[in-house]
Formats: sequence, C-alpha cells, structure tokens
Amino acid sequence: MKEDFLHYVWQYKTFAFSNLTTVSGELVTIISVGQYLEQAGPDFFNAQLVIGGQHWAGTVEIHVKSSDWYVHHHEQDCAYDNVILHVVWEYDVPVFRQDNSEIPVLELRHYVSEGLLAPYYSLVSPKTWIYCETQLKGIDAFYWHHWMERLFFERLERKSLPIQQLLSSTENDWEAVLFCLLAKNFGLNTNGALFLKVAQSLPFSVIRKERFALISLEALLFGQAGMLPEEAEDVYVRELKAQYAYLKQKYQLRALLAEQVTFFKHRPDNFPTIRLAQLAALYHRHENLFTTMMAVRSRAAFAQLFSFSVSEYWQTHYQFDRSSVYKKKRFSNSFIDLLAINTLVPLQFAYRKSLGKDATESQMEFLQTIGSEKNNIIEKFATFGVATKNAFETQSLLQLKQVYCDERRCMHCAIGIQLLKT
Repeated sequence: MKEDFLHYVWQYKTFAFSNLTTVSGELVTIISVGQYLEQAGPDFFNAQLVIGGQHWAGTVEIHVKSSDWYVHHHEQDCAYDNVILHVVWEYDVPVFRQDNSEIPVLELRHYVSEGLLAPYYSLVSPKTWIYCETQLKGIDAFYWHHWMERLFFERLERKSLPIQQLLSSTENDWEAVLFCLLAKNFGLNTNGALFLKVAQSLPFSVIRKERFALISLEALLFGQAGMLPEEAEDVYVRELKAQYAYLKQKYQLRALLAEQVTFFKHRPDNFPTIRLAQLAALYHRHENLFTTMMAVRSRAAFAQLFSFSVSEYWQTHYQFDRSSVYKKKRFSNSFIDLLAINTLVPLQFAYRKSLGKDATESQMEFLQTIGSEKNNIIEKFATFGVATKNAFETQSLLQLKQVYCDERRCMHCAIGIQLLKT
C-alpha cells in the first residue's frame, strides 16, 4: 500500500463514505474532501467535515500508518497544527496536537472495496519495465489523446525552467539564451554540459562583435573548449591559436577548467570538432538568429537556416592535424529535428509565454510535422503496443516515462487512474 493510492481514494471518494466513523467511534460526514495541492504541508487543504456532530474546517493528512506522523516529524511542524482528520490505512498509534488533544483518525481500509484493491494491486505488481506495460494496449484512444496533450504541456513547462535560469543569468538577453541552448544541444548528451559551459564563458556581446570573421568564432569556441593542440603543423590551427590568444587578451576571457571533450562512441559527423565548427558557421551566417527563429512556423523554414556547410578546413578534417576524405559535412535531417525539438520549440514556448501568449497548440502542431524520435524508451513503448507517428507523441511519452513511470506515480497518471476504473 502506498500513500498516493490513499490520496486518490480520498480525493475521488472511491470508498464507502456514507457511514464513516473514527477509530474512537465518532461519526464522520464529509462535506468537502479539500484541495489536493501537492505541495509542502498537509495533503488536503480547506476540507470541511462533521466529526461527532461538530463542524470542522481545516486540513487533512494522509498516511499508510498513523505512526508515520512521527516518522515524518509532523509533531515538530506548526503547519500541521490545523489538521482536523488523520486518514490512514492502518491505525497503530494515536497522534496528539500540541495542546494534547488527540487528532481524530479514520482507518480507511475498512471502507475500500476489494473491487478497487484488486486492480490496484494488479497495477503495482512487479513488471519487466513499467507497472502498466501489459495493460497499455487496452487504453481507450480518447484518454490517450488527452493525456498526451497534458504530458506535452508539462514537458514544455519543464524545459522552460532552465531557459528562465539562463535568461536571468544573461540579463534577459534572449539571443544569448539561444546561443547557450544551441551550444548545449550541439554537444549532444556526451558533450552538451561542456559546450554549455563554453557558451556561458563567452559574453554574447563578444559573439556579436566577432561573428563577421568565421575564424574568430572558431578560435573562441575551440579555445574556450580547450581543444586547440599545443603544437600544430597545419597553418589553419596555428592561425586559430594566434587568433584565440589575441581575443582572449582583448576580451579578458577566462579559460575553463581542464575538461576534455568526448569523441568515444560518436560517429565522425558528431565529433565535437565538427559540431563546434558548425555552431561557429551558424553564427557567422546569421545575424539576429533569435528573431529569425521566433518567426519560424514550419519544419522546412527551420531547416533552411542550416542549409550551409562548415569552413573549408573541416571539409577535409574531423580532427586537428589529421586530414580525411573531402566531405562538406552538412547538417543531417535527424540533427535538425533534434534542434527543433530541444531548442526551437521550448524557446518559442518560453518566449511567447513571457509575452503573455499561449503557444502550446502551435508547438504541438509543429512537432506533429516531425517524425518520431528514435531512442530506447520509444522503442520499448512500441514493444508494448504504443506506436508513435511524430515528435509530439514521442515527447509526450518521454515525459510519461521519466516523470510518472520511473517515479511510480501511477495515481497521478491518467492511464493509472483509468486502469483502476476498468
């Protein structure tokens, strides 16, 4: 038994509530179960109850065992002083207020039917991956659709949090925020954190001033990332080092702590050298990139922003001082889609929200034009009969898995609640 199930039972009154009594025999009548706010303090606020003929208004706290009150140290927290009813699955010890009056206790297990307990225990029994894996196929499409929309909105909100942090640290410079987000996502999972540090170590005013010379942008990015070789044979590399030394002195840049980029397990086109060269070329090619991206309304328009290649040196190199077969190294469709999903859509959402505009519907429609993402989570859902057609659906499923399934929050999930009703 878990508390979130008891929260569900109390919130939706899925128990026999017509003849309730406390463990001391007082009759309990529910006028209002209260508001479940999922925040610090008691579980339900503004509840209204009649206990032993006395009308009470206050909060309700829920535990599996009444002794959990002391396990959670509620007796030391004044936020719990106005609890009017302690709802528990099992009563094992009495609980007292600071004035030594005993808090009434309702032992819920006497009022929950086996018809509700059976599907609950079936749902939370051990599975190979997630609790509801064997039941997903049977969920009605209507519930799936509405829950996917809610999950997508939650994911956008979740992704907007680091954007707000970046906005604060850049003094509300949206162009600088975009630069940081792009840098992180150009670095993918393995180098994203380092690339973000590189972007944050470069005042965006420097990028604005130096964007007209591609070699300056490359020098700044490779230099701050600590990727320039100590000794080099290529003329280009020597030029980069000289330019970086000049710019570092000119702008009083602080080098990052030693932190190596990762080449391991990357395909050559995803090497950090190529991704930084592409990032430099992007800012060399586009001025006021943020304004341009905020006007994007289609996948084709977004892809057009990346219709260029890297500088000449990187067309014949993957690493410094190591020549390779000529290749322009253009942006792949899959990488452009990744940038749309993880940079464009969250940033448009956050920006329009800052202007007081609701952008959820347009962001959802945009991602419905992009194919499904390919990763282990999406592939696993497919094995249990949940196929996806586009990035809107895959983003929703990622939110479902990471925020609900992994945390075992079945009673907060529309799918879990629906399974209890069937």
